[in-house]
Amino acid sequence: MSPDVFGLQFGPRELDRLRALATLGDPLVVHDFSAPAVRRRLADVEVLITSWGCPPIDSGVLAAAPNLRAALHAAGSVRGHVGDAVFDRGVLVTTAAHVNAEPVAQYAVAAILWAFKKVPFLAADARRFREDWSYRELRGELSGLDRTIVLVGFSRVGRRVVDLVRRLDLGRVLVVDPVVDPELVRAAGAELVPLAEALPQADVLSLHAPALPETRHLIGAAELAVLPDHATLLNTARGSLVNTAALEEACAKGRLHAVLDVTEPEPLPASSPLYDLPNVVITPHVAGSLGSETRLMAAAALDELERYVVGLAPVEPVTRHGLAVQA
Repeated sequence: MSPDVFGLQFGPRELDRLRALATLGDPLVVHDFSAPAVRRRLADVEVLITSWGCPPIDSGVLAAAPNLRAALHAAGSVRGHVGDAVFDRGVLVTTAAHVNAEPVAQYAVAAILWAFKKVPFLAADARRFREDWSYRELRGELSGLDRTIVLVGFSRVGRRVVDLVRRLDLGRVLVVDPVVDPELVRAAGAELVPLAEALPQADVLSLHAPALPETRHLIGAAELAVLPDHATLLNTARGSLVNTAALEEACAKGRLHAVLDVTEPEPLPASSPLYDLPNVVITPHVAGSLGSETRLMAAAALDELERYVVGLAPVEPVTRHGLAVQA
């Protein structure tokens, strides 16, 4: 991982726990596997704890680390550093994505609640209209009752959003996910439907799918066109799920609203019209774990290390098949 990430995620408490579980060496933290000192260190390494900034664990790294048995990720996606070579070796891979799902889900539910009342958009309108409150009638029905929330992706985040929405009794939840077991969705209190059926019913369309070739521009001009008037698109997943040009055109017409924590590209160019639209809210990729929240992801990786040490099965293993449909 990068040195900055290490300083953020591993404080005295985490380091004390690490020392109690494993024999450490020097260098302890690396962000480049090619340095001679690191190559020598790799010869003895049995477990890697990885996080943001980890370079690919490729065949060269694996050749230099003949004793490597586990790569425990203290962050979310392992797609950037784990590939077929790691799985071919039989190295155990785990992720802390389930921990990162919690703040993302909380952000999404907060955005859903505000979208019902169009709070952030009315706040932008207030700067223009000021004491003329007639603008309150311009954003559609301002109600949280009998709303329909469509979640695209029954991922870790999507499942947690369903749970929170049901606990708060926020409305009917439809889930779009072509690979999930329908029984799991029903057990969570939601209904599994095709995308084409879900879109015309969405008061809020919340995206929680991974970035895969199959999901690129999943939401484009045709999909935006069938959303109800005044619907809100919420994206806390990956910017590539949405065709940015189509979203710019749709939002410029004023019919739809959008809350975007991720975009394509990221960040958007300064010329993007989305910045200036009162029906669009853009945040700089803050839904996931930041600051002290990232210590919980380090703790999850140490939990996996503890289970590895005593011979227990991992809590959140990543498999080759699973990675094909995960972020």
